[in-house]
Amino acid sequence: MILIAAAWIGVLLLGGGLFLDRTLTGLVTRNFDEQLGYMLTAMVASAEVGPDGEVFFNRPLGDQRFLEPNSGLYWQISGKGHDDFPSRSLWDRSLAVRLDHFDSKPHVYDSIQFSGEPLRVMERSIILPGSETRWWFTVAAAREEMDAQIRRIRGILVWSFVVLALGLMGMATLQTWYGLGPLRRVRRAIADMRSGGANRLTEPLPLEVQPMVEELNGLLAHVERQAEEARTHAGNLAHALKTPLTVVMNAATAKAPDLADTTIREAAVMRRQVDHHLARARAVGRRAVGHSRAVVWESAEAVVRSVARLYENVRLDIDGDRTAAVSIERQDLDEILGNLIENAAKYGGGSVFVTVCTETGDPRVCEIWVEDDGLGIPEEERHRIFDRGARLDTGKPGTGLGLAIVRDVAEIYGGSVELDESEDLGGLLVKLRLPRAG
Repeated sequence: MILIAAAWIGVLLLGGGLFLDRTLTGLVTRNFDEQLGYMLTAMVASAEVGPDGEVFFNRPLGDQRFLEPNSGLYWQISGKGHDDFPSRSLWDRSLAVRLDHFDSKPHVYDSIQFSGEPLRVMERSIILPGSETRWWFTVAAAREEMDAQIRRIRGILVWSFVVLALGLMGMATLQTWYGLGPLRRVRRAIADMRSGGANRLTEPLPLEVQPMVEELNGLLAHVERQAEEARTHAGNLAHALKTPLTVVMNAATAKAPDLADTTIREAAVMRRQVDHHLARARAVGRRAVGHSRAVVWESAEAVVRSVARLYENVRLDIDGDRTAAVSIERQDLDEILGNLIENAAKYGGGSVFVTVCTETGDPRVCEIWVEDDGLGIPEEERHRIFDRGARLDTGKPGTGLGLAIVRDVAEIYGGSVELDESEDLGGLLVKLRLPRAG
């Protein structure tokens, strides 16, 4: 930021300095030329042609320097066929005048005809009354005074702009340093938080960085939740695996005759627990990636097609809002609906009905109903069915983790699952509530 500010200050000051230099130099030059113009006008007004055809002044010019030799201010009148009529200040020199043109208006130019004395020359062609000769009136002045004024002006400009540039760069540096001060305070606060054990930024900070601090505190809270969930999952998994491992180890230590059967049974238990916790871990990981979005109808159709191949004698129907979308990863939504619809097809009586986005009165929630015409679940057993490994019908294959996974994954995304009785089909009604996607 400081380098960019310095570059812009340099460009602007350079451009402004060049513009001022040209402007002030032009003013000095025009003022110098105006003085020459006054002198040339006085020469023309005082000039007459005598009886001998030569030009003369009917009154002397007012500037005393015209009478002092080599004074730096000169005049001269020239005409074809006539001798030059010079000022006394020229002494033994004469101004070089081209007599092959006619300048009806004053013409100004620089000349170096005098060695070591640059001149500013103004000349004009005049035909005086009583004469047919074209006379060239010329006045010249040494540039030394004008050049000295220009040098003084440029010196003042250079020093002024140098001081201004240093002041502006210093101000930009201080402004940048002061403006970034809150960020340095945030950096120090983060360092103190890391070394001191604090888990939030609580130091009062300017309003300009307060939104960033709030987002940072939100990120820290999110990371804490993620870490706590990871610790909880690891503890639950360790606790769930501890009992089967103990059983297998005791059976192996005692060299029990049914060791193989015990190992297979307990390994199945451990596998169910691992599958359950892996499903939760995948859901948590995908939720942390960012804002998720899935269209319910597309997911439900895909699941129904898959389940229909497994249960050809089951009738599967879908109805509701085709555009409803929820804030959940498509893979997790497929897993939830897959468990619910497959359970309905497996334990129902042959009919499964899926309704998407039932009116709930809350615009932030999308509700999905999965109904079947089976025997249903008694009200006193509905809470227990969500426990890991719980199964009411042990005559059919399964792990007992379907509804537990549905509940856990739905809660990870801020949703919920409720069991009820279907009024239309008479079997089980599963109400799945998920947050709507914006």
